[in-house]
Amino acid sequence: MNFRVELVWQDGDAGAASSVYLTSDGRVILQGRPISAEDKQKLSLPADADMISVDRNLIRAIKEML
Repeated sequence: MNFRVELVWQDGDAGAASSVYLTSDGRVILQGRPISAEDKQKLSLPADADMISVDRNLIRAIKEML
């Protein structure tokens, strides 16, 4: 059996909700803002890696969900 739990947190200003996905195989997957190729270059990040930006709202969401 496979399942996924999605924990959604939304702050008081009705901004975009942040999500934390808990999968049946024990992984935790975060939803965040994608990082553009330009930002990767500016920040000297690996160009070929898939990355997301985790802001304070997502960190706060994780803290409150735990």
